[in-house]
Amino acid sequence: MTDLPAPIARWFDDRGWSIHPHQRAMLERAAAPATLLVAPTGGGKTMAGFLPTLAELARDPRPGLHTLYVSPLKALAADIRRNLTAPVAEMGLPIRIEDRTGDTRATARKRQRADPPHILLTTPESLALLTSYEDAPRIFAGLQRVIVDEIHALAESKRGDQLMLALARLSTLCPDLRRVGLSATVEDPPAIARLLARNPDPCEIITADPGPAPDIAMLATESAPPWYGGGGRYAIAEVLEQVRQHRTTLIFHNTRAQAEIFFHALWLANDDDLPIGIHHGSLSREQRERVEAAMVAGDLRAIVATGSLDLGIDWGDVDLVIQIGAPKNVKRLVQRIGRANHRYNAPSKARLLPANRFEVVECIAALQAVEAGDLDGEPRGPGPRDVLCQQILITACAGPFDADALYAEVTTAGPYAALDRAAFDACMEFCATGGYALRAYDKWQRLLQRPDGLWQLRDPRSAQRIRMNIGTIQDTDTLKVRMRGRNGAPLGEVEEGFAATLTAGDTFLIGGQIVRYENLREMTVVVSRDASATPRIATFMGTKFATSTQLSERILDMLNRDRWPELPHHTAEWLALQREVSVMPRADRLLIESFPHDGRAHTCIYGFAGRNAMQTLGLLVTRRMEVAGLHPLGFVASDYATLIWGLDPVEDPAPLLTGGEMREDLDGWLAQNAVMKRTFKASAVIAGLIERNTPQARKSGRQATFSSDILYDTLLRYDPDHLLMQITREEALRGLVDFGRIDEMFDRIGGRVQHVTLDRISPLAAPLILEIGRVPVVGAGRERLEAEEAARLMAEAGLDFG
Repeated sequence: MTDLPAPIARWFDDRGWSIHPHQRAMLERAAAPATLLVAPTGGGKTMAGFLPTLAELARDPRPGLHTLYVSPLKALAADIRRNLTAPVAEMGLPIRIEDRTGDTRATARKRQRADPPHILLTTPESLALLTSYEDAPRIFAGLQRVIVDEIHALAESKRGDQLMLALARLSTLCPDLRRVGLSATVEDPPAIARLLARNPDPCEIITADPGPAPDIAMLATESAPPWYGGGGRYAIAEVLEQVRQHRTTLIFHNTRAQAEIFFHALWLANDDDLPIGIHHGSLSREQRERVEAAMVAGDLRAIVATGSLDLGIDWGDVDLVIQIGAPKNVKRLVQRIGRANHRYNAPSKARLLPANRFEVVECIAALQAVEAGDLDGEPRGPGPRDVLCQQILITACAGPFDADALYAEVTTAGPYAALDRAAFDACMEFCATGGYALRAYDKWQRLLQRPDGLWQLRDPRSAQRIRMNIGTIQDTDTLKVRMRGRNGAPLGEVEEGFAATLTAGDTFLIGGQIVRYENLREMTVVVSRDASATPRIATFMGTKFATSTQLSERILDMLNRDRWPELPHHTAEWLALQREVSVMPRADRLLIESFPHDGRAHTCIYGFAGRNAMQTLGLLVTRRMEVAGLHPLGFVASDYATLIWGLDPVEDPAPLLTGGEMREDLDGWLAQNAVMKRTFKASAVIAGLIERNTPQARKSGRQATFSSDILYDTLLRYDPDHLLMQITREEALRGLVDFGRIDEMFDRIGGRVQHVTLDRISPLAAPLILEIGRVPVVGAGRERLEAEEAARLMAEAGLDFG
């Protein structure tokens, strides 16, 4: 197996190439049950993954599916198909290569089931759907290998859990199936190897030469970054100059909204009419494909993008990456850097542009982490049970099954290796009856046990509805956007909540152009072109990332150095003033500042636990302040601090920050909170309790929320220990409120609180005053304000009701 077949060897020889050592190692280990390859971006890891497949098919080109390639992105699957098809054709190998994603047309999908190609490129969702068909054993007959690309990205989400359950199903259908994982950014290879392997089989790890260090630095700008906000528009001139100096520049943003706003500003400043484009997940497929085709052809000088182009796509001749805003995560930064000079032993070139003053510190910390090779990552807990419930229903769609055999299969998947039988049986019970409180409703009676002990769908017609709702991605509820007219062009999607704020005549950005809102028709936002230069409403929101734990630790370390020669003078002066006026936050204690500002008492808590956790901390502390009679009025949170304002000063913060009692407060607060209902809805959709799509039409977000809210209230009242309620509590603590980061913060400080009372706002707290996303506290403080204002007005009118 280590010798290449003649057509492949000739192809390498004709180009004067030799295979890299890690590619040779993959050939030598082609028969291993599982192999993880960690190789640098541009190091030929995709070819390394496919070489054993090409070699086997060159020797024995039998029909049928031989290799399945799974990618986190539809665009990556399409890109790999393009990049693999050309060399296979040049080698003269009779190998069919096709992709199958949500963008694949129905006729092609039907043909692929009837006559699978040799190599099929797909996503976790499409793979799960394929395994749900009755003819899955025929489709996958002869399958030899599965290649999971960018496995680190899948390992961090429920999509990875879904994929590992699908691989467990494939291994049941194809016992000799071999698994291959590929990634450039793995902080803990043994952990990823355990995830990839079929439990208890081992997984070999191959680590390639990392290659030269990247050329990465801060982008020098004439203006200092603003004190708050994001987007990087203050440096449009400098970014445009970089675009002029390079062949193709990828300009990454953390959110779709920021990408839209920046692209619009870049377009207006583009006096040279350089060809530039925009690419993100909310754009229509047609627009994304046009941009991708232009990138492949080398027709674009710059592309403003989000995570839709993060991963291993090799687009054109990219020779510079610019990251706008702090990356929040070192692995994400490394992935994005690797898009430039995507060649083996060619250093990637990247520049970072902080969006505000504090992000200067975060960007420097991220640069130092990249130089040190210090990748970040949060440990994943056990496989989530809502995904397991979905897998049980997927299995039932494919035909009758034995529960004992399915349990044995599920526990071969890494995330579910420790799943006990009682937890599995609870999921089975939920799928069969809906659980104790819902068993009286036929709607949730989905499985029945036959006299021979096998389980099957109660109504075979329900398979269609289950298939329509397969998947674990829980984006914000969105609506399609189309141009006005009978055959109006699709532009993309916006959040349903954003669409609800629009009135006729409002203008906003999508796909880099300004459009005018006309109306909402049949779940579609209808718009027309608008010639104005500035939109009335900037754009939809997008997702905000939280700074990783490891990056936060580096930031705290940097803040406590004696000097900051690596920082720009404006940022170093700001930090020096903080040290002079107050004290600097430290990792081993919790700094809390109290000071008056604008007639209100302010308290700033520097937890450095990430945005979600600091938001949760604000909710819990203001709740305790209410009980203590301190009359809080509101708070705002960032990745590093929570700022609270109210009527009365906090003189002793320690009672407000007792970790164990805070967890109890959180449980009580969550039960009645909208966060819990939002989490319940997401898990209920994944587990199949709520259908997001039906054969008739897709439900609106409001319809789905309405039905999920009713279900949540019913279960909370009559069956609070229902499986979905247990899952919801676990998911809320782990995800939206990120209480684990708060626990980590309390462990780190060990009860040490440093309270500093100031006579004015501190330098570090000042930007928080300007931060968007303020959360009002409706309570006694606001009531007191209203009563005082009423008394003042009455006195002014000469009235006294005392």
